[in-house]
Amino acid sequence: MTLCVNQVIEWLNAEGASSAPRIERTIWIDVAAGQVVTIELTDRRVLPLLRQCDEITLAIETGVARVAAIDPSVGRLRTEQEIPERSRRRRDEAWELIAPLVADGAIEIMLSRKMRGKRIAEIAQQSGRSKSVIYGFLERYWKGGGNRNALLPNFDRCGGRGKRRLADSPRAGPKRGSPKKYSDAASGSEGINITAEIERRFERGIKRFYETTDRLSLSQAFQRTLETFFHRGFTIINGAPTPILPPADELPTERQFRYWYERAYRDVRREKIARYGEREYQLRHRETLGDSTQMAFGPGSLYQIDATPADIYLVSSLDRTRIIGRPVIYVCIDVFSRMITGLCVTLEGPNWIGAMLALDNVVSDKVAFCAEYGITIQEEDWPCRHLPEGLLADRGEFEGYQADHLVNALNVRVSNTPPYRADWKGIIERQFRVANEKVIHFTPGAVNHPRVRGGADYRLDASLTLNEFRRLLICYALDHNQNHYLGWYRKDEWQVADGVECYPLELWNWGLRNRAGHLRALPSDLARFHLLPRKNAMVTYRGIHLGRGLYYNCDLAQREGWFARARDRGAWKVEVSYDPRAIETIYLRLSGSPQLEPCRLLDVSRTFRGRDWHEVMDHFAREKQLAAAARDLGQQTQAALNAQQDQITSGAQEMTNAAREAAGYRSKRSRISGILGNRREEQLQERERQVWRLDASLEETVAETPQETGEETYVPPASYAEALRKLRERQWGQSKNDVE
Repeated sequence: MTLCVNQVIEWLNAEGASSAPRIERTIWIDVAAGQVVTIELTDRRVLPLLRQCDEITLAIETGVARVAAIDPSVGRLRTEQEIPERSRRRRDEAWELIAPLVADGAIEIMLSRKMRGKRIAEIAQQSGRSKSVIYGFLERYWKGGGNRNALLPNFDRCGGRGKRRLADSPRAGPKRGSPKKYSDAASGSEGINITAEIERRFERGIKRFYETTDRLSLSQAFQRTLETFFHRGFTIINGAPTPILPPADELPTERQFRYWYERAYRDVRREKIARYGEREYQLRHRETLGDSTQMAFGPGSLYQIDATPADIYLVSSLDRTRIIGRPVIYVCIDVFSRMITGLCVTLEGPNWIGAMLALDNVVSDKVAFCAEYGITIQEEDWPCRHLPEGLLADRGEFEGYQADHLVNALNVRVSNTPPYRADWKGIIERQFRVANEKVIHFTPGAVNHPRVRGGADYRLDASLTLNEFRRLLICYALDHNQNHYLGWYRKDEWQVADGVECYPLELWNWGLRNRAGHLRALPSDLARFHLLPRKNAMVTYRGIHLGRGLYYNCDLAQREGWFARARDRGAWKVEVSYDPRAIETIYLRLSGSPQLEPCRLLDVSRTFRGRDWHEVMDHFAREKQLAAAARDLGQQTQAALNAQQDQITSGAQEMTNAAREAAGYRSKRSRISGILGNRREEQLQERERQVWRLDASLEETVAETPQETGEETYVPPASYAEALRKLRERQWGQSKNDVE
């Protein structure tokens, strides 16, 4: 251990902890003689002491003493500009007095009592200052480490700054603090002083009325405190006991109450938890000392995923006059680069199916994904098609058996935030807000303001279909990844050295070059095998029936003759995976194989090509409603038909029975044997009633032919069909006039 000038040595007790510590400063060392001069810092009016270097070194090595990490004089260091002029003047005056003592031969002044006393006496006589003052300046100089600023006056230590000033009684002595601006002129009272007893009442009032879930204001809590803890009794007013308060000049003021609370009692954490609860405090009022980026070392280290209902109403692609409500947006973001690595818009959820669709999009080829919605990009525009090492969610979908399956099957670490702690995944929560501000709130049907009475209903402005809204969000994701500058991003020293600009795509690419190893590729079939939702379909003679009129065909079924077998032996179930966003293709899950057999939509179901699964389900639900309404209408019309039928048949039976009674008794045989004759007679009468008669009107019509002229012209023969047509029109016109 090597001793140095100006070191601070702290002497310890036997247990190694500082108990009534003794602190010394080394002010001079003679290495050749092995001697050191120290001065004690804890006592007043002390002089330098000659010690042996080996003594102090051994004490430090054996743990009896230690070199203090903090110099006691450091806390009072100030720059020259911060020192007031008056303090600098006093410092310089003190330095002029002791400068001859600490210049040449300073060691003699330190160790020789006789020499020191003689020189100080001379300076005192010349300057007119007392020897005790000069001794004091010299001591402060040595204790301060030989620093001239140690001679500065300690004006900052004067007074009672920070100390409590409590009176023994409210009326003891003059009123402390600033006087009232408007005092009682008659009594001359300016209020009372705060005592320990009044502070105890204040504390009880704060705990009872302010730091509670009732969330009273501080003014209201003060009034309740006065009524509860400062009253002189009660009086009955309108049957209610009312506290009697002393005169105002005998009560503490609200200003004194606030001053005591803010300066002496308030604890922000305790206050917020008492008023808002632990959960609200952690969410909105706690300190934020970390950075989410520190959770990820490179691209793919950690993704954040979350869902939220979109602030927009959509219409059905099958019938744009029908509003289908608000979709659910799932977004997945890389924590390191802030890249949007996957998104999903669905009418499902928020639930496990929606989350799986989002993860399926995370590992999907973004070029093909964008092409499905008519957007052309290159691979380098959105190079995200990998699974991450970890996934941060907010419980819900990623808790329980399904999340265990994700961990076990895909080796993805799933972490969940505590309940009601959305701030733990603030990156994605902020992304939802930015999407609303930049895209959604300017779109027809957006929920961008609360509805007011008499105001327009924003739901009626809905114009976008589900696929059109997906295109909108894809464009937003591409713009975010390529053009959104992260001005607040905290770059590390390597990113600064490489001149990385804070765009998500550039951060992603830099991370792939320098922080690779966190992204994991996954074949599309294997990802969909584990991620896409499953459903039982029926193999019928008309195709693989997924329900609701959706029929599919696949090469495997054709090769093995499934449909002919289904017609011969009956239908059977098969398990399929399907993507609710596009129903053109479903995937047959083959037993014992991770491969998926794609099945294509048949032409009989071509109406639903390019539609969303939920839109198709909504369409068939609508059809069911129409069928139910038609069933109700059919029952009513059938009832009317049955009533008319009963009326006609009952009337006919009555007239027939009356005719039988009038004709007298006839045997059954005689009635049956005359059927053919009766038929011929009825037939002749029917012909007579319905025959078309060619009367004069027909002759006039036929006669309306061109008359002969002097010229030879061709005259076509009379057309009886045309004459019949004209006759029919005349008769219809006469019948209409008769009716009118």
